Parts: sequence; structure tokens; C-alpha cells
Amino acid sequence: MATSILELRHLRTLFALRATGSLTRAADLLSLTQSALSQQVRQLEDRYGGALFERKSAPLVFTALGARLLRLADEVLPGVDEAERDLARLASGRAGSLRIVVECHTCFDWLMPAMDSFRSRWPEVELDIVSGFHPDPVGLLHQGRADLAIVAEPEADPAIAYHPLFRFEIVALLANGHPLATHSYLEAADFAGQTLITYPVPDEMLDVVRCVLEPAGVRPARRTTELTVAMLQLVASGRGLAALPLWAVQGYLDRKYVLARPIGATGLTGRLHAATLTSAAGRPYMADFVSVMRERSFAELAGIELLREDGAP
Repeated sequence: MATSILELRHLRTLFALRATGSLTRAADLLSLTQSALSQQVRQLEDRYGGALFERKSAPLVFTALGARLLRLADEVLPGVDEAERDLARLASGRAGSLRIVVECHTCFDWLMPAMDSFRSRWPEVELDIVSGFHPDPVGLLHQGRADLAIVAEPEADPAIAYHPLFRFEIVALLANGHPLATHSYLEAADFAGQTLITYPVPDEMLDVVRCVLEPAGVRPARRTTELTVAMLQLVASGRGLAALPLWAVQGYLDRKYVLARPIGATGLTGRLHAATLTSAAGRPYMADFVSVMRERSFAELAGIELLREDGAP
């Protein structure tokens, strides 16, 4: 049966299809199953009597019908989104603060663009980053020194609300020509006798140590640095191995500055979440910032998978 009305969700589906270029990635972006998204597409095609895009095209190529609906989406959705933000401001007050603390050194690569996007959407909200490294960012939420924390592992705490962001692969980095470059992946034993270069953080915050090396009883020599670029220079110079998110080093890999290998036969994955006080999670601008972080990271970071609200990809 043809759908009786064109809805905003249909226009958002078209937006997502154009932004991602595929049904699978569009479904991920909208937190829908692929079958639910395909059903929306069929509803529109039934209503208007034609295909929205060329089948089996990669990326998707829109038909004249699909292109016309996209122009409508471009005209309508920005105004709807702006009106919803204005209504939220009227309902909850225009002023607010969003002080962000991060647990991961590499987060700034994608957090800054997300903050820029948010600033244009909520100019009245005071946006800031809590400077310095903090081993317990959630503790700063309890102390009232931060409003949102970017963390890896949720902890059971009824006062804290966790908002899943994305999962990503963590790869081992080694110099071009390193003897381990012949391996298709690295195991814990391969790190023995090597120097592991990391950020100066506790071991429980390093996935490669906590999940791979410690369980195997492998304790390589250690060296630390605050800067990602310094870490990669040390790796490229043959001073040791490192383990970093694939999205954080993809540009260096493309330039063949260093080599990357999976960690373990099935790879090592990490996850990121946004944490807020449960009492603050309902603030409209807080929820919008979480959405902006997910959208920008999904659009710009290599090889990530969005997490659903239950923490699943």
C-alpha cells in the first residue's frame, strides 16, 4: 500500500542516503535496521511511482525523482531543526554550560570539529574543555568541574548516564622494515623484547595492556610521550611499537610513514562513550551535542562503527 503522507523521517532518510552513499551506512547513521530503512524507501517509491536511486550503484546515484525529494529535504529540514532548537531553548532556558573532559589523547582530532558545529547551533551555551590529563574524568562530573566526559568503559553508577558513541579498531604500529612486518597480525608474545610507546596514562586505560599483554603475562619495556605525532616519530625511527586507534593514524598509514598490523587474530577494538550526570542528561543541548559527536565522527573517521543505545554496533 502506498504511504499516504510524506513525513520528516522520509526526508531524513534521503539526507542519510546522500551523506553515506549506501543503504547499510545510512541505516547505521539513523540507528535503523537495513530492512526498516528499505521499507521507507519502498514507501516513497510506491507513493511517487518510481525509483529514488539507481539500484546497484556505488555510491548511490539518485534519479530525477530522488533528486527532487532531496531538494525538498534541503529546504525543509534545516528550518525544522532550527525551530526545534529554538523551542528547546524557550522551554529550558537559553543559557547553559558544557565543559568537556576527555580520557583519550586522540579524541581531540574529531572532538574539535564537533564542538565547532555545536557552537553554531547553540551559541548561548558556554563551551569549554577542561585542560590537562585527568585519570578519573567521571569524578570531575561528580565534583561539578565538568559537564560531559569522553570515556572508554562505562562503570555502574546510578548518578551517571552513558551515551554510546562508536567502536573502533586499535592497531599495532611499527616501523617500515621492522622484522614483525612479515606477520599478518601481532600476538601478545610479539611485544616481548620490544619497547611499547604509550601515552603517560595508567595501564588500566591502555586497551593493549589491559586486554592483551597483562592476561598473557607480557611486560615489554615502556616509553611514554604526550603527543601522538611524537609517538609516531619514535615508531618510524625504530624506537619501539605503539597501539593506537586506526582512525587516529590513517593519514600516516596512507603516506606509508609507518606500518599497521591487527592485534590478535580477530583484532582489538575499543569503544567510546559520552558520560553525563543523570540529572543533566535531559538538557536539550546536551543531547544535541551527543548527536553532533556521533554524526561528525561517523562522517569523518575511518573504519568506525556507531554504537546503539544498548552499546551494540
